[in-house]
Amino acid sequence: MWYKMASKLFLDDLRTAPSGDYTTVRSSDEAKAYVMQNGCPEFISFDHDLGGTDTAMQFVKWLVDYDMDNNGAVIPTSFQFHVHSANPVGAQNIAGYLQSYLGQKISTEEEPEESQV
Repeated sequence: MWYKMASKLFLDDLRTAPSGDYTTVRSSDEAKAYVMQNGCPEFISFDHDLGGTDTAMQFVKWLVDYDMDNNGAVIPTSFQFHVHSANPVGAQNIAGYLQSYLGQKISTEEEPEESQV
């Protein structure tokens, strides 16, 4: 497993993280670099619009792909997220994408392995 630490990540180009144990990143590239260096945190708070053409969806899609490429060993089983974006469509896209993947990942992990007879 690749999970290194219980941590919180705050992805937002403008806002300040709420009080607590957050690491703030300002772009999808910074978020990717954080995960590559530290592993996936147990909690991420997402803003959707990150300035210019950058969006949190770029990071979310990369994170899911990275987890799949590593046999589900990147995103911890205890992973939680919140979307604090003022963009309702973008917020719904992030939440829907992650909920869909995490729901599939959990159901796959819970399925018993096929026995060989």
